[in-house]
Amino acid sequence: MSKNVLIMAGDGIGPEIMAQAEAVLRFVNEDEGLGLEFEHALVGGASIDAAGVPLTEDALALAKSADAILFGAIGGPKWESLEIAIRPEKGLLRLRSELELFGNLRPAMLYPQLASASSLKPELVSGLDILIVRELTGGIYFGQPRGIRTLENGERQGYNTYVYSESEIIRIGRMAFEAAMKRGKKLCSVDKANVLEVTELWREIMTDLSKEYPEVELSHMYVDNAAMQLIRAPKQFDVMVTGNMFGDILSDAAAMLTGSIGMLPSASLDKDNKGMYEPCHGSAPDIAGKGLANPLATILSAAMMLRYSLGYGATADRLEAAVSKVLDLGYRTADICTDGSQKVSTAQMGEAVLNTVKSSS
Repeated sequence: MSKNVLIMAGDGIGPEIMAQAEAVLRFVNEDEGLGLEFEHALVGGASIDAAGVPLTEDALALAKSADAILFGAIGGPKWESLEIAIRPEKGLLRLRSELELFGNLRPAMLYPQLASASSLKPELVSGLDILIVRELTGGIYFGQPRGIRTLENGERQGYNTYVYSESEIIRIGRMAFEAAMKRGKKLCSVDKANVLEVTELWREIMTDLSKEYPEVELSHMYVDNAAMQLIRAPKQFDVMVTGNMFGDILSDAAAMLTGSIGMLPSASLDKDNKGMYEPCHGSAPDIAGKGLANPLATILSAAMMLRYSLGYGATADRLEAAVSKVLDLGYRTADICTDGSQKVSTAQMGEAVLNTVKSSS
């Protein structure tokens, strides 16, 4: 039975990194007879330019019917003057909300070949392997009411609402505990329970959930301390779970421990493991079209898609092994290039991975 993959390249460097990932996917699809069928849809600024909105109803329908979505990146200065309600990022947020992609898995793993590219000393990051589980469809990014209003004295005031229901916390908590069971059985829940009631509830529910997972060692940490500890001693963490805003920030901080955010994939999953897969980096409009972007995070996102949503774990292993082999060979895009390595373009890096995958047939 065939499975449908929707490809949404987006803006900035999105199309060029996606081209490399799609080439690898199409090869393994044919080589292994996976039965994948590919469709394409616009999203973000590209959709605004073509249709006036960041996500059309037709594109949303394709996303809902797909077995998995591979997503590039969206946004850029070109669209920043638009009203917030129709900016590119709203297309991504709507996809997450409409598809109920509540659980975001962001691995931060340091490839040993890139130890010198990390912003920290090698002894602090060597062997690093963290999984950040971020709640993705609630919290302050989605809470109502929100907006900008004018007070009686004429001063303008911006406001947002940070809100989580018990059921939202329970479902992301279960995802995190289940992930911890498959790894080192250590889970750190990150909150700000000393000043925010919503995260006081978060901490209470995580503690209650831990009774169902007695093998998992649960700890709690305030978000400001968690940020410091990620830089001070990152290998103390195995799995971290937190809300939408804190997870957004901490996962980007963790990215730099690995040498570059251009190396990090992510998976956004619903309750049935249907998901949208995307690199953690943004659209980087300043380097778009220059062949400088690193396609490895997108290729690794495709590997996560094969593993989690499409059920092809061995094929995912094959792609991840190819990425590691290419790094062994010394190929580096600009973001991870250090002395003694071979600097290559976006297309050259993608071709190197593809050729390595081909050689493993």
